[in-house]
Amino acid sequence: MRRTALAALCLAAVATAGLTTGCQSGQDTADSKPKGPFAGLSGGRIAERALKATTGASSVRMKGRITDDESKGTVDIDMALNHEGECAGTMSMGGQGKADLIRTGSSVYMKYDEAFLRAQSEGESKEDTDAAVAMLAGKWTRMAVKGQDAKDIASFCDLDSVLGDVSGDDSSATTRGKTTEVDGTPAIVLHEKDGKDRYTAYVATEGKPYLLRVDSASGAKEPEHLSFTDYGRPVPATKPTGKIIDLDALDG
Repeated sequence: MRRTALAALCLAAVATAGLTTGCQSGQDTADSKPKGPFAGLSGGRIAERALKATTGASSVRMKGRITDDESKGTVDIDMALNHEGECAGTMSMGGQGKADLIRTGSSVYMKYDEAFLRAQSEGESKEDTDAAVAMLAGKWTRMAVKGQDAKDIASFCDLDSVLGDVSGDDSSATTRGKTTEVDGTPAIVLHEKDGKDRYTAYVATEGKPYLLRVDSASGAKEPEHLSFTDYGRPVPATKPTGKIIDLDALDG
């Protein structure tokens, strides 16, 4: 389905593993006289350039909070990923505990803390939960990418899957906002509304027009945000050292 360039950019940034979002419009007023590197360009044209630059990056680090449509809860992520399907970072579901994640080669490695394991064991008996905590908490585990659970995780680690095959349309729907800074990087703000969905994106005005930040709100959902940094940097995806529990062998 075609959508505006800004909506495509925002949705592509987090449309993976069942996670989708829009972006929230802010209160910035548009520059009365567009100037600088995007002088004379409409908001839609700037969004199209940002879409091209962002999807063309070899790697990126995504950090922030988004909504999991399946569980209706929130997911906090801090993940570096690339087009080769490698990733390294952390995630938390509903702010309860933390899991470290690495995908390299044909394996997915995860390490969970106790709080994460207990939160994800809701509905299980205390005996089973305690046993899982005793066996897994603080220890690296491995799954082959070919397994279904690992496939779902692996798709989140692949920048091609995250950004997807997106395209923009109806550039007139996106408006320019004022210039600002995102963590010290000069940026321009873009706004868009689509029914209950409100979009705000921050695009770098120096160097390549990368997406720097997305803020979102949609109906009754919690406001969401994601920041994008470390474009083109190598992803630190290396196999953990020490003992690793093979979850595939346990299932077998």
